[in-house]
Amino acid sequence: MAERLVHIPVMLGEAVEGLAVQTGGRYLDGTFGRGGHARAVLSRLGPDGRLLLMDRDPQAIATAQAEFAADPRVSIRHANFSSMAEWDETAGGLDGILLDLGVSSPQLDEAARGFSFMADAPLDMRMDTTQGESAADFLAHASEKEIADVLWTYGEERFSRKIARAIVEDRTENPMTRTGQLAGLIERVVGRREPGKHPATRSFQALRIRVNGELDALAHGLNAALDLLKVGGRLSIISFHSLEDRAVKLFIRDHSGRVQGSRRGPPVAAAPARLAAVGKAQFPSDEELSVNPRSRSAVLRVAEKLA
Repeated sequence: MAERLVHIPVMLGEAVEGLAVQTGGRYLDGTFGRGGHARAVLSRLGPDGRLLLMDRDPQAIATAQAEFAADPRVSIRHANFSSMAEWDETAGGLDGILLDLGVSSPQLDEAARGFSFMADAPLDMRMDTTQGESAADFLAHASEKEIADVLWTYGEERFSRKIARAIVEDRTENPMTRTGQLAGLIERVVGRREPGKHPATRSFQALRIRVNGELDALAHGLNAALDLLKVGGRLSIISFHSLEDRAVKLFIRDHSGRVQGSRRGPPVAAAPARLAAVGKAQFPSDEELSVNPRSRSAVLRVAEKLA
């Protein structure tokens, strides 16, 4: 119970309202986290409704199993939402899909996971701790160019080359294995340049995205979601940084049937419309921001599947 009180689901009402839940519908929460959005969806389902829960984090799945496994309306799967089409439970189509992207508060708050530079811990950053290489593993073998490219592409870190060079120079005698060690190196290299923002913020975001393949997972997940949604089904997605939100925004636009092209070139024939945006992008209210400052970068976009 204490853990549930600590974890505050972002834009809970808006995200669930976006799904337009039907009592007998079939819904997927692809990023269960600690279940805030899932509980709200389930509360709106009748006895014939169905809620499918996915998460790549074993700890999140353990929470889902402990609370929801006994509910006959619920099915649970430990997997990345990008593989939703591989789950037999989704084969009949879905009336709604909810994705709350990025890292969750429990992942940030548990120092041992290595997502945060606020406490010294092993430099892991894997959302699924059962597979894949950690951030420390990546920094141990990647070339200076590979590290710089990751920091620039996924973190828009303008000192990416200086940071990468310092990591490669230091790692022979001092491999990057701790969050505090990496944060200290970055602060030493670039200094405190943005008031109120730790200089390691962008680099930690970039490494997390790379280690977890987050943008690739999002691309695969969006395509799978479009195929699985029934006509009239809703897609409700919360993003937390510009790279995610841009991918979601462009995906909805590219499947909306609008003519594409630039002013300098000929228009490109539009593909048949398969999605329609539902309203404009939504942002946390001032009230939510006062209660949960971590929601400040959240953006919610909702789309509906067309015939």
